[in-house]
Amino acid sequence: MANEKKNQIQIEVPQEEMQGHYANLAVIAHTPNEYVLDFVFMAPGTPKARVQSRVVMTPENAKQLLYALKENIDKYEMNFGEIKPRRPRQGDEILDFTQARGQA
Repeated sequence: MANEKKNQIQIEVPQEEMQGHYANLAVIAHTPNEYVLDFVFMAPGTPKARVQSRVVMTPENAKQLLYALKENIDKYEMNFGEIKPRRPRQGDEILDFTQARGQA
């Protein structure tokens, strides 16, 4: 029990960050030393998108994020059912986000 308390950290969220930032697209780039995650809001029918938040982390931390997301998605799906990504139907307009070249 004492070890659990010793390993806990207190995280403070500044008031201006309490609301958070909505993003419906993530653009990820990396170098040998870091990952850059740009969280973007892309409004429907708008040719421009805006980076809402940029997070830079080490490759090790990026992998830890991957594990944490997997664990949390598994918990979510156990409680609420499988998350089924929407796939465009044949003939629907497709935005190819893998080729996104944004300017921030």
